[in-house]
Amino acid sequence: MKAFAQLLQDLENTSSTLKKVAALKSYFQSVSDTDKVWTIALFTSRRPKRKVNTRLLTAWALEKASIDAWLFEESYAVVGDLAETLSLVLPYASNSEDHSLTYWLEYLLSMENDEEAVKKGKILQAWSELEQQECFVFNKLITGGFRVGVSKNLVIRAIAELTDHEATEITHRLTGKWDPSSISFEELVLKKDANEDLSKPYPFYLAYPLESPIEELGMVDEWIAEWKWDGIRSQLIKRKDQLFLWSRGEELITEKFPELQPLSELMPDGVVIDGELLPFKDGQPLPFSLLQTRIGRKNVTKKQLKEAPARILAYDLLEYEGRDIREEPISWRREKLKEVLSQSDINGLIMLSDEVSFSSWEELSILREESRAHYAEGFMLKRKSSVYQTGRKRGDWWKWKVDPLSIDAVMIYAQKGHGRRADVYSDYTFAVWDGDQLVPFVKAYSGLTDKEILEVTRFVRANTKERFGPVRTVNVTQVFEIHFEGISASTRHKSGIAVRFPRIHRWRKDKKPEEANSLKDLQSLLEVYG
Repeated sequence: MKAFAQLLQDLENTSSTLKKVAALKSYFQSVSDTDKVWTIALFTSRRPKRKVNTRLLTAWALEKASIDAWLFEESYAVVGDLAETLSLVLPYASNSEDHSLTYWLEYLLSMENDEEAVKKGKILQAWSELEQQECFVFNKLITGGFRVGVSKNLVIRAIAELTDHEATEITHRLTGKWDPSSISFEELVLKKDANEDLSKPYPFYLAYPLESPIEELGMVDEWIAEWKWDGIRSQLIKRKDQLFLWSRGEELITEKFPELQPLSELMPDGVVIDGELLPFKDGQPLPFSLLQTRIGRKNVTKKQLKEAPARILAYDLLEYEGRDIREEPISWRREKLKEVLSQSDINGLIMLSDEVSFSSWEELSILREESRAHYAEGFMLKRKSSVYQTGRKRGDWWKWKVDPLSIDAVMIYAQKGHGRRADVYSDYTFAVWDGDQLVPFVKAYSGLTDKEILEVTRFVRANTKERFGPVRTVNVTQVFEIHFEGISASTRHKSGIAVRFPRIHRWRKDKKPEEANSLKDLQSLLEVYG
């Protein structure tokens, strides 16, 4: 447990991807195989179900610490994390033991059928044996996940480097259903799966944003233009009658989109299609927010399949008849893609992302302003002679996005961040006017400099009106310009509106709160771009 607690500290104390991967590798090299498996499980959303509810944990901690409930509530309001607050108020361990992560997880699992009194005895015993940082981790294992700025992909990368495997191989091995309490590290990570080579995607080719005048690209007849779709970049693979769907984040997501499974019979073999996964209905793309409701869910409901059926808008072919064709020019690859789609009875599950016809850069610039009417973010520009490269490269592929939507909003709530921002207020809620009332419509935590975040933190501390756990209600005086890429109606938000990729563009110190935008302004944007 000490090693796992130290790993969490190391991950929290750096924002460097390289250092996080190095910390993970060092940890995996030092712990047992069973601890490796449990760590992978915890970082890939396989945390055991809660065996003790937080109400009981809090009551037992108050009793052991001999403090009043009001003092605990005040402490919780300052700390902002229940597991950490519990570990801070509990007395120091009287009999510290360095048991493994596996030991403590099995310890928790053993409580499933225990009576409340037995659970209490086991929890109090654990608290008496764990030092403060390990106690915090133990409480986290019970109460919630770990927000330490480490993604599943970083864990996969660390394991891949440690075992000298490719990340896609590790990704494949960690997908599907597996039980960390019954599978070995050898079975989970080291043992090759017969389907790995079949499912293996190609590295994605990524475009740079076009920031210079478009005329600098040269002759228009050297370029292909197509809409830049707002979806999930994906590769659809059909090899030996098996279908695989990968996201750009190297996640195997086949099982999350069962409506595409018929393609395993309809598509020809030996084909890899690069495209965009979109919610699509009645002949047109739907807002990305509808697809978001399906991301991260283990089980897809019939309602979700009906409301937001997924489709592939295909724009490139990377493998044809089992042959890697990435070195062929895109103009040739697209002709082969058209052949593949025309010879398959795919029932609208895959559609070609058509080229946009234009005769001058000026004409394309005018068309670009219509992007949101097509549920697109702008244009992708690809040189007709370009091969399919690896990673982000300049020169042949560019993304030419429309300017973001913008609203001036008032900050009404603030909350401390996590990791290196745990001591500053960096997560904010913004509102717009509805008559003389403020209606919250978005949360944002990116866009400000470190210096500005410190300034906002000083403001929050001096202008807090109310406290609700870790959240602070602040005096309504500060206006911020919020940028976002898309807007849609939402029954889940009080404002009735959801926005895509919100971020803070600038702090409008030149504006008074009454000059901020209104809900009607948002609704007007929804009518035009929703």
